[in-house]
Amino acid sequence: MSHPTAIVLLSGGLDSATAAAQAIADGYDLVALSFNYGQRHQRELEAAKAVAEHLAIADHHFIDVNLAQWGASSLTDLTQQLPQDGLESGIPSTYVPGRNTVFIALALALAEAKGAVAVYLGINAVDYSGYPDCRPEYLAAFQQLAQLSSKAGLEGHAPQLVAPLVMDSKVDIVRRAVALGVPIAATWSCYQGGPTPCGRCDSCRIRDRALIDAGYSELATGVQL
Repeated sequence: MSHPTAIVLLSGGLDSATAAAQAIADGYDLVALSFNYGQRHQRELEAAKAVAEHLAIADHHFIDVNLAQWGASSLTDLTQQLPQDGLESGIPSTYVPGRNTVFIALALALAEAKGAVAVYLGINAVDYSGYPDCRPEYLAAFQQLAQLSSKAGLEGHAPQLVAPLVMDSKVDIVRRAVALGVPIAATWSCYQGGPTPCGRCDSCRIRDRALIDAGYSELATGVQL
């Protein structure tokens, strides 16, 4: 019996890998979509490829969308300093303007072309940073747009945006990843692109703290700050 198809946005990080594994557990055949958006390094795309191979996702698309052309984010602008102390007020410098909006729009286009019934996202609103495009109300608004803007939506079957981790803590995500068999060591969350995670940027700090609190300290970077 064939399974329904879902698109998964696969960045190479722990959250997106866990969302992909959850989609498989939910009974979907997956098409993975990864983006080269002008980020500081390609290391996360290498991780996305490794995760897809581990999860046996054969249909994996890589798309170039150069959001670095206009800067405005420390993830795309090499002149900006990456946050390493978690002390930024408001929305942090790592927010990339329009990134999730662009990514989800392209995922919905791919979903319609592939006949996919769902789009899985690793978006999380709890432990990260209050990005405006990681909130449940943002997803709800985009779901309405999907229904209004596509042939599939007008026919009453727009792909569903599924964010299984949106209200999980980072510790919850680690535990879910372990239960689903996610290759955590193969994922990449570090803002830097060195041979190993830096252990100092905010993304590494959040990841390591969750791994330690969940009882998997052997997977943390081990860098002492």
